[in-house]
Amino acid sequence: MGEAKPCPCRRGEQFDACCGPILAGTRPAPTAETLMRSRYTAYVVGDTDYLLRSWHPDTRPPALELEPEQRWLFLEIVRAERGGPFDDNGIVEFIAHYRLDGTRDTMHEVSTFVRVEGAWVYLDGTFAA
Repeated sequence: MGEAKPCPCRRGEQFDACCGPILAGTRPAPTAETLMRSRYTAYVVGDTDYLLRSWHPDTRPPALELEPEQRWLFLEIVRAERGGPFDDNGIVEFIAHYRLDGTRDTMHEVSTFVRVEGAWVYLDGTFAA
């Protein structure tokens, strides 16, 4: 049996008990924040299929190419509004820290999530200052 790895989303759980089943499609994300965390994890592990599957069909790009040299370091959730089990929409503000070309930087975004056929999906986001 392989070594258990902590989940990149930093919820404190092992990958196989946290975002792993969501990326694999065996467990849905119960909240908008959980979907946000799973999408961050997908960027960390390079799972573009999951990123596209979890993107709203009206705003999803036809393809997604990740920067191979970008290393995602950690995720901070700034706030989450709505997006719970009984909501149809939610907002998650986050700061994703990364390293690219030897320089550390951040991506600060306010993301909007909605339910499509009962499943949470990423609709769009705006960069925060």
